[in-house]
Amino acid sequence: MNEDVRLVAWVRGQVQGVGFRWFTRARALELGGMSGFALNLGDGRVQVVAEGPRERCERLLEWLHGDDTPGRVDGVTEIWDTPRGGYDGFAIR
Repeated sequence: MNEDVRLVAWVRGQVQGVGFRWFTRARALELGGMSGFALNLGDGRVQVVAEGPRERCERLLEWLHGDDTPGRVDGVTEIWDTPRGGYDGFAIR
């Protein structure tokens, strides 16, 4: 079963000023079938919202946890929900 889901992830570490949002968007587009955004937060984290097939969102989350991201990821907190829609592609905010 590969239903559509909503992933919201908050990424902690050295993730601002290193191209993290750009690479997150590129990875989401590479995986395909997702919409959402990556956003710098005032406290130094990056928020990632992705909606699409569960398997692709899980692969994006694995990438966020992995060693292939720019900067340094100290941790990722995520929640899963039902999609809300309203996104046009995958954006950098």
